[in-house]
Amino acid sequence: MRQALLIVDVQPTFSPPQWLIDGLLSLIGRMPSAATVEHHDEARTPFMRQLGWAPGTGDQSLIPADRVFVKHGYLPSAETIAYLRELAPERVLVAGIQTETCVLAAGFALFDAGLQPTLVSDLTVGSSLDPSGALGVQLWRHHFGSVIARADAMT
Repeated sequence: MRQALLIVDVQPTFSPPQWLIDGLLSLIGRMPSAATVEHHDEARTPFMRQLGWAPGTGDQSLIPADRVFVKHGYLPSAETIAYLRELAPERVLVAGIQTETCVLAAGFALFDAGLQPTLVSDLTVGSSLDPSGALGVQLWRHHFGSVIARADAMT
């Protein structure tokens, strides 16, 4: 099966656990990959004004994906989606930080672009609201259906 991997916001600002980094590194090189990195720009996304906090402005991805795309806000950039569409995968595996927000937003963007988003449930971390990520996995299953474990991504 032709697959691509989208890694969402695994960057220093969000303090990803080492097990997440190690798990994602085990997938690098097995399929084409892209990573998003959230950079704060208050003129584009009002994190400080509305939420009272903001992600960093210059983080780099902690995962050496084939391509890294900067984003502002929850959704991956149009360039990220275009890159993944060019790869023409049968499914796009999605993993990373904040299962119920940024990861879920990536799923909607992929779905709306005609791609098959597939969550790698044991390679995601939830937000402070739900660090386990269980809520995000439930939402993903409800909206997109396709949820797998890392072991299934390697086959």
